[in-house]
Amino acid sequence: MSTNLHAHLAEASGTFALNGDLPVHRLGYGTMQLTGPGVWGDPKDPDAAVRVLRRAVELGVNFIDTADSYGPIVAEQLVRKALHPYPDDLVIATKGGFARGGPDDWRPLGRPEYLRQQALLSLRHLGVDQIDLYQLHRIDPRVPLADQLGELVLLQQEGKIRHIGLSQVTVEQLRQARDIATIVSVQNLYNLVNRTDEDVLDYAEQENIAFIPWFPIATGELAKPGGRLDAIATAHDASPAQVALAWLLRRSPVMLPIPGTSSVAHVEENVAAARITLTDTEFDALSAAT
Repeated sequence: MSTNLHAHLAEASGTFALNGDLPVHRLGYGTMQLTGPGVWGDPKDPDAAVRVLRRAVELGVNFIDTADSYGPIVAEQLVRKALHPYPDDLVIATKGGFARGGPDDWRPLGRPEYLRQQALLSLRHLGVDQIDLYQLHRIDPRVPLADQLGELVLLQQEGKIRHIGLSQVTVEQLRQARDIATIVSVQNLYNLVNRTDEDVLDYAEQENIAFIPWFPIATGELAKPGGRLDAIATAHDASPAQVALAWLLRRSPVMLPIPGTSSVAHVEENVAAARITLTDTEFDALSAAT
């Protein structure tokens, strides 16, 4: 795919406005895979990571999701290296609330002073004066939720955060959080073959809260040759992964998939999913398949 071919392709995924005032193309990009093994340390080829980020934006992606814990700090710094000074319409979401003890070691840490420190570091690493969307990466069960979100509200009042989001929460936790802060997004595990959090998605759609599915591409047994997903992919001259993304985009108008990859070719493939329009029959067949 040439540099200009399919430029702004992500626009075909549609637009969602966070809190009604911050529009993004619904097909975004997640940065977790840009780091080293176990989401720890630098990538093997930092220049390739920069190319991936730049290619995503060339294709019209204007919603980048990252976190202070990816690396740690590696992903945020790569975003800055690749894209700063940022395009006017680029929305960068980052997260805080995990301490890292090493590769694949994630420890929820929601003490207010820690969240403030990490948010201020994210400002520095990203090279911005305000974070567009700051998400509590996990609710720390050892710290009152009011203390965790209360600190983010203070940062918001100080102008350091524009909007607040949550990650991996239940409907009840989301309701409780909304009594403390204005929550504009929720980021939970969700994909074609794992819909455990269907109730969270339904609640988010009802309240016009963005739903950001992490691990959005999962096809499992459905992608086997001759299977339902494989047949639909063939009909659209697409890959099973592209159809899985198209299903997510069709599933709800508040859905903002953020497929991540460390490959330019895969970025191009993922963003091209925005052009796939499933028929009602295809969508219903996939919805009923798992």
